[in-house]
Amino acid sequence: MSDLDVTTLTDAVLARMSAQVTPRTRQLIGALVRHLHDFAREVELTEAEWFTAIDFLTRTGQNCTENRQEFILLSDILGLSSLVIALNHPVAAGSLASSVLGPFYLPDVPEVPLGGELASGVPGTPTRYTGQITDTAGQPLAGAVLDIWSSDGEGWYDVQKPGPLQTSARGRVRTGADGRYAFWSIKPADYPVPTDGPAGELLRAMDRDAMRPGHLHFIASAPGCASVTTQIFASDSPYLRSDAVFGVSESLVAVFEHHLPGVAPDGRRLEQAFCTVNFDIRLRPD
Repeated sequence: MSDLDVTTLTDAVLARMSAQVTPRTRQLIGALVRHLHDFAREVELTEAEWFTAIDFLTRTGQNCTENRQEFILLSDILGLSSLVIALNHPVAAGSLASSVLGPFYLPDVPEVPLGGELASGVPGTPTRYTGQITDTAGQPLAGAVLDIWSSDGEGWYDVQKPGPLQTSARGRVRTGADGRYAFWSIKPADYPVPTDGPAGELLRAMDRDAMRPGHLHFIASAPGCASVTTQIFASDSPYLRSDAVFGVSESLVAVFEHHLPGVAPDGRRLEQAFCTVNFDIRLRPD
């Protein structure tokens, strides 16, 4: 037996995996160990810095709740979420680009009738969203589903508000026979990602802006097609090129047309200014 040192320890750790370990597990854990050890050697990691990192990750876990995923936020601001998306969801034949899920998705939300309202009583500019969902061959997808959520017009999600959860600016919408969808919500506001936890500490340590451009989240799905988790971004946001989570693609930017109070295209009368936005969606085969 020989003493392990900075040059031999990595191989010793890798050798401890048994022959029964699956090839993919061996590849994943092996690469993780090698990169971690190489990182520590490159920066000559001190014990104090190692403990600071352990404490940081511990507090990241402690900040996770049923309605907030601090590890996803950490992954987002480091660009890892967008990198994983780019690896797993390539754009093909003009299909819709993916974007980050974010920390505030809730899986169980009500379905809203076509053309219905998702954000009744929510502060913000009323906005009518329309478009058509097709496959990459241009065929309309009847019964395709949009699972939608966003902040309000002040930049707050329902899960961030104190007290019992009252879901708002969320819902599912199903396309008609022609593949078209329509619903009312609000124009999303620019807002900062939460900075009251470890992810915020890291942003401050990197001297980075926490702002995200205004966006509407949705997951688009249809039988026979790959579902897409993505966002629509408002073209007038000043943060499109400095998104804190690296989630903006040019194809996801849409123009929100502003209108004076009056009758909307669907016949709805509004006593306040409103917006309309049209955004078509193409889904690639599964």
